Amino acid sequence: MNAVAQPSPVLVAPAARKVLLGLIGSGIGQSLTPVMQEEEARRHGLQMHYQLIDLDRTPGAMARLPALLPELLDAARVMGFAGLNITYPCKQAVIPLLDALSDEAQAMGAVNTVVFKDGRAIGHNTDGSGWAWGFRRTLPDADLGCVVLLGAGGAGSAIAHAVLRMGAARLRIVDNDAPRSRGLGEALNALYGAGKVQAFTEAAPALQGATGLIHATPTGMAKLPGLPLDAALLRPSLWVSEVVYFPLETALLKAARAIGCRVVDGGTMAVGQAIGAFELFTGLPADPVRVQRHFRQLVARGLS
Repeated sequence: MNAVAQPSPVLVAPAARKVLLGLIGSGIGQSLTPVMQEEEARRHGLQMHYQLIDLDRTPGAMARLPALLPELLDAARVMGFAGLNITYPCKQAVIPLLDALSDEAQAMGAVNTVVFKDGRAIGHNTDGSGWAWGFRRTLPDADLGCVVLLGAGGAGSAIAHAVLRMGAARLRIVDNDAPRSRGLGEALNALYGAGKVQAFTEAAPALQGATGLIHATPTGMAKLPGLPLDAALLRPSLWVSEVVYFPLETALLKAARAIGCRVVDGGTMAVGQAIGAFELFTGLPADPVRVQRHFRQLVARGLS
């Protein structure tokens, strides 16, 4: 008697882990963060959706920000988001809405990454580490004797901590909001040593004798084109580091390159931030070489 053939078992592939993320900010339509995060997730076998939440797309959203931001965070929790990236102008406004802050975010007074875990919203900051990651790889021998930082907002505050931790002997912070730059300077001096940091409201006096310039304001973005300072203040002996990455070649970088300055574009910080945020969101290590290569490919294809 012939044996009855048994049907082969149906093999069902395990469902990919799903991750839902978002970015809250103003004028972020050209951000490469979604495609960078989603591609790295795919390489790890994750199914990720990354949603842009651009405040500029909703009329009146910026005016309603104090009330709107808590609503956005609540909605993200309800919809099961694993986390959110936070950018201009919400990096400091989001802090009172969170359950806890990492030591880094607490020290810097700004949050660019929120992780939802066990019913809590935890604020982190990868701005400083992201900037340092890119800066070290581009200008490892840069003179940090006297660094000028334009902008005392969320990104500026994070970078100020990072550059001082890297060994900057002196830091001069320039911001037209005098109380803000003075307050940041006082906080930094308390942490890193009295007299290391000075606050200015004008770039010209701050740049006298400086060895490097870091730009950390939104000026130069596609929606806010232009130079953050008089190009005549630049000189070939200055290195120039930019945080804006869309466009990648800002007016400041063009002016700096034209006179022979060594420069660091904002793309290096974008990659560094993305690597840090990916690991916070997923608990998995991002491949820095792969993420950077992907970013540069996107830029080359005109997606910046």
